[in-house]
Amino acid sequence: MESSLSRRAALRTFAAGSALAAAPIALAAPRAVADAGPSTNGSSATASSPLLWRQPEKLGAPPVDGLHLTFGDDPAREMVVSWSTVNSVANPRVRFGTPDDGYGREADAHTRTYIDGLSNREVYVHHARLTDLRPDTTYIYAAMAEGVLPDAGTFRTAPVGRVPFTFTSFGDQSVPTASWVPGAATGSYSAGITGIASPASFDIVHGIEQVQPLFHLLNGDLCYANLTTDRIRTWNSFFANNTRSARYRAWMPAAGNHENELGNGPIGYQAFQTRFAVPSNGSADWNGLWYAFTVGSVRVIVLQNDDVALQDAGNSYVSGYSGGEQKAWLEKQLRAARSSRETDWIVVCMHQVIVSSSNANGSDLGIRQNWGPLFDQYEVDLVLCGHEHDYERSLAVRGTVPGSETLTPNPVSSATDNIDTSKGTVHMVLGGGGTGSPSNSAFFTDGTGKVITAVGPVGPSGKRPPVYVTEQAVWSAFRDLTHPYGFAAFDVDPGDRPGGMTSIRVTYFNVSQPDGAVSPLETFTLTRPRSDR
Repeated sequence: MESSLSRRAALRTFAAGSALAAAPIALAAPRAVADAGPSTNGSSATASSPLLWRQPEKLGAPPVDGLHLTFGDDPAREMVVSWSTVNSVANPRVRFGTPDDGYGREADAHTRTYIDGLSNREVYVHHARLTDLRPDTTYIYAAMAEGVLPDAGTFRTAPVGRVPFTFTSFGDQSVPTASWVPGAATGSYSAGITGIASPASFDIVHGIEQVQPLFHLLNGDLCYANLTTDRIRTWNSFFANNTRSARYRAWMPAAGNHENELGNGPIGYQAFQTRFAVPSNGSADWNGLWYAFTVGSVRVIVLQNDDVALQDAGNSYVSGYSGGEQKAWLEKQLRAARSSRETDWIVVCMHQVIVSSSNANGSDLGIRQNWGPLFDQYEVDLVLCGHEHDYERSLAVRGTVPGSETLTPNPVSSATDNIDTSKGTVHMVLGGGGTGSPSNSAFFTDGTGKVITAVGPVGPSGKRPPVYVTEQAVWSAFRDLTHPYGFAAFDVDPGDRPGGMTSIRVTYFNVSQPDGAVSPLETFTLTRPRSDR
């Protein structure tokens, strides 16, 4: 197996296939883009080799901004390269290839736009789908357009079959953003810090890069643009922060309640749907809000929980928006995954939670009612969430505590170190991604939790207040009361024989204050029998 390229090695690779071309205006000389020859897979490609990037940047041509990756429908053979520009550009595209062959292939980018409902400004996002890639292979790429300097990165495609790999996850990141705040006089502005971020929202990206996972799961509430005065600037700052990792590996997002932005699309998720190109779910109305993909023997299912959650926590209340479409899709996905001899693990990524013992948002009965029985029926192994700004995990749970009005998840084992997920699902709350409002100090200390069981009528704030019922948190296995920030890494070991055992070693890392140092807090192991028995 080829080893992954480090960031320094990636830069060396890019420079090795490049040369400097003199620019007729006072700009930094652009790097050359090497052409490895015509494509053999249907992608367009130029004929000459090598090709020097001699075209100067045109005045007013916006640069590549916020370069990031997401998997295509088949992560072993497809990757989507995405970026934004402040204006329309001509011929957005990506040159790509392997480190040995150079940038010999080219893929056109499709441009999506939306008009932000708050500022009335148009946003341009470009997505280039790279296809016919080789599994488990390192690629180099450069995004460009006419008159625009290229910006480059590397990635590795997913393996096929039962191969070890690592992925990471956190939610609720946010980003510190300086925006122009309207002043008292008409047309006057002053600089102000918006958003609810902390320095950890920056430091945690370094933490992900220290692990160098194959991909990263982002469990909702990405940048909290719906809380800021300049939503576009906030999104741009989010990608500027995360491109330090997201240009080297796929960051796969779930939409949380703070991706719900008033005036952006019919239910408020148009910014999210425009900025991310994720695997299709086949929906005519809700494509991009939930999706699934497979890496090795792991099926990852990403859900959009505002569809079933009771809590009123976005810019608008959209509970029930899909009319059951997402639930039907989820059951179909779970049935297919659990009946497949190639799939061992089912991992669900979503935002709002089924379990929480924090006096913050609390668990949501709507999610328990809609998703819980399906997770039980199809033996979902692992559920990764955010929403609560802390770290907590559950025991293996299946079914509900008899007689519980809150549908309290029922623990089937007291094991906390080695857990058989064929017996029950483990839930992890990973909401320490960087927000400035951590909730690790808000954990109940009497063994209880609270559950949203209903919402009241719209109040003076314009929101529906939650109605809470207290329950015994009999499902809780571990929670971090000391550290507000961190992320989890998952090392998948497929096992060594058909019908044997497979495992995932889970490590939770703290991102410390004030220096952002990363250190392990705890490690535990999930196990289950392989499906090829």
